[in-house]
Amino acid sequence: MKVKLTLEEIATGVEKKIKVNKLVSCDTCHGTGAAGGSSFSSCSHCRGTGQVTRVTSTFLGQMQTTSTCPYCNGEGQTITNKCNTCGGSGTTKGEDVLSLNIPAGVSEGIQLSVGGKGNAAPRGGVPGDLIVQIEEVPHPELVRDGSNILYEHYISFPDATLGTSIEVPTIEGKVRIKIEPGTQGGKVLRLKGKGVPSLNGYGRGDQLINISVWTPRNLNRQEQEILEQLKNSENFKPHPGARDKSFFDRMKEYFQ
Repeated sequence: MKVKLTLEEIATGVEKKIKVNKLVSCDTCHGTGAAGGSSFSSCSHCRGTGQVTRVTSTFLGQMQTTSTCPYCNGEGQTITNKCNTCGGSGTTKGEDVLSLNIPAGVSEGIQLSVGGKGNAAPRGGVPGDLIVQIEEVPHPELVRDGSNILYEHYISFPDATLGTSIEVPTIEGKVRIKIEPGTQGGKVLRLKGKGVPSLNGYGRGDQLINISVWTPRNLNRQEQEILEQLKNSENFKPHPGARDKSFFDRMKEYFQ
């Protein structure tokens, strides 16, 4: 079955109560499959051994094979009076509410096995395991990339030029960060340790914030005139220096 988790739940780990539709032990016969709980007789085909032996003739001589008795399925006994509720299987359809502890750091598609919480086995056998598949619920603002969290934030041209402070979402709540004067579009800021923990418990990712500078699409006459005056200013001409790394250099630096 699938269990949906938010990014916040994945980052911290969570205890989930889930309802499971499965085969459960029959209450009427207590899982034995027999009416009254004791209506059994020794299998007449295998004489109670649970195995049958067959002898076949070949050109090399006689060959003897032993296999599970098909009449009693290896149990050595058969039900003389089957339970009316389960028809002798010892199981019925039911549901169970389980408390599931999911560790931090799981990811989309990963499967967790819960021992003994699957379907009940026929006539008191060992129950199976419950397989839980994790499904990530997309976050409205943040994107997960392995153990890192990615976020894109747009700032205006004046804010990029003069500097400002912005509020950004994280999986632990909102934080305020400073934008330095002269910030270039494409600058990536790192919030150390604000990502997702590793599933094996070693380390935690970061949150990477890509700063994009918003270019206005529609200007009024006054705004156009102001920009025309600034266009030829030396300070408004691109002069990339040593501090202004290329996009590939920045990505290489942050993902080393």
